[in-house]
Amino acid sequence: MNWYVLYTKSRCEKAVADKLAQLGIEVYCPLLKRKKLWSDRWKWVEEPLFRSYCFVGLEDKDRDSVFKVHGVVQYVYYCGKPATIREKEMNLLKSWLMQYDHDSIEASNLNVNDRIRIRSGALMDKEAEVLESKGNYALLLLEELGLQVKVDLRKNIVEKIQVS
Repeated sequence: MNWYVLYTKSRCEKAVADKLAQLGIEVYCPLLKRKKLWSDRWKWVEEPLFRSYCFVGLEDKDRDSVFKVHGVVQYVYYCGKPATIREKEMNLLKSWLMQYDHDSIEASNLNVNDRIRIRSGALMDKEAEVLESKGNYALLLLEELGLQVKVDLRKNIVEKIQVS
C-alpha cells in the first residue's frame, strides 16, 4: 500500500475525505483547530493544514476508485508518476499534529515587538521578542540569554504569547 496525494476542489477537502472514508478508502486530511473571531463571538473551527489536498492510502490497482467522489480533481504528479508519501512520513505528520498546540502552527505572520515562545529545536521553551520578520525568517531577541538569533520559521515552531 502507498500513500498518494490527491488534489481536490477548493474548500472540499473535508467533504472529499468523508466520502472517501465511506467508500472504505483509507484517507487522511490533516486538520488544524483554530480559534476564529466571528461577528459576535469566538469559535473553534477545523481548517485543512494543506488547502486542496488529501492523502489516500491504497493499492496501486485501486487508484482510479477515488474519482467516484465529487470534489476529487487529480493525483499530484512528480516526475510523471503519482507522488507517493512513505508510511514513516505520514506517521510523523500525524504525530506532529497531535504533539503541538494547533495555535502554534501558523504561517510566518509575526510582527515586530510580538512576544513568542519557541516550541521546537535547541531553544525550546525560550521566550523571545521579534525584532524583525521577513518571509520565512525572524530575528529574535532572547533577553534571558542576551542573544539575537535568526530563526527559520519553516524548521521551528513558535507560538505567540503577546501581540504588539
